[in-house]
Amino acid sequence: MNSDAARQYFLGLQERIVSGLEAADGKPFWRDSWTRAPGERLQGDGISRLVEEGNLLERGGCNFSHVKGPSLPPSATQHRPELAGAPFEAMGVSLVLHPRNPYVPTVHMNVRLFAAHKPGGETVAWFGGGMDLTPYYGFEEDAQHFHRVCRDALAPFGDDKYPRFKTWCDEYFFLKHRNEARGVGGVFFDDFQELGFERSFAMTQAVGDAFLSAYLPIAERRRELPYGERERDFQAYRRGRYVEFNLVWDRGTLFGLQSGGRTEAIMMSMPPIVKWRYDWHPEPGSAEARLYSDFLPPRDWV
Repeated sequence: MNSDAARQYFLGLQERIVSGLEAADGKPFWRDSWTRAPGERLQGDGISRLVEEGNLLERGGCNFSHVKGPSLPPSATQHRPELAGAPFEAMGVSLVLHPRNPYVPTVHMNVRLFAAHKPGGETVAWFGGGMDLTPYYGFEEDAQHFHRVCRDALAPFGDDKYPRFKTWCDEYFFLKHRNEARGVGGVFFDDFQELGFERSFAMTQAVGDAFLSAYLPIAERRRELPYGERERDFQAYRRGRYVEFNLVWDRGTLFGLQSGGRTEAIMMSMPPIVKWRYDWHPEPGSAEARLYSDFLPPRDWV
């Protein structure tokens, strides 16, 4: 495993994505570099890039982190019990963007590398990641574009990858307590090493490299659509589902908190304005109702 090469890729990916987002938003991202102090449970460093009250993005963040710890937390070993307690190394890039305009969807992307060091010197490495789209008002052409870019990025690595990872995404980003999808999905994979280290890493890079072309055309197409209080109100209500998923079901959030990660960076994914209502339902036949009937149920988009 070439840890230095992986680190340089992830740092470069973060820089490329932030540069693209700054050009689209027009407001620079704040940069917060951090290092874990000696004696803390985790060792390592990271860079948090954040924008708030931007022109396109009400809140958005893109994080790089590279940490090492004495033992893998439960969230990282639920599918690999033989690695429980092993020293580990983890690095990657994660982002969540919450646009201001309710017609522009929220988006999440993450690519990461884990390595566990077993007794005797053996290193076990695997990859995870993906991207998913969370619209408030659905547009079929947007969902189709997003899924098409995901499919094309994975095509060189086998015809099975997109349908597998698309289904995995639909199943993972699902609020079980609501019996409801978070959005229109995308692709998701975890604990992945079946192509060998180099090829699995190349596949992970292909997903990360495809992010801007998957998302920015959608954002540019929708950012100038007029909206009012009704749309902002529904956006805030649906953002509540995003918060619920991240705090209740998301393995990345659990890993960060269980391993002693940096709380501000972990919680950067939270939207700035959120609302909850008791047993609320959209007006039948409305654009809000269409989100539930036509977009949240899993479907083939390409």
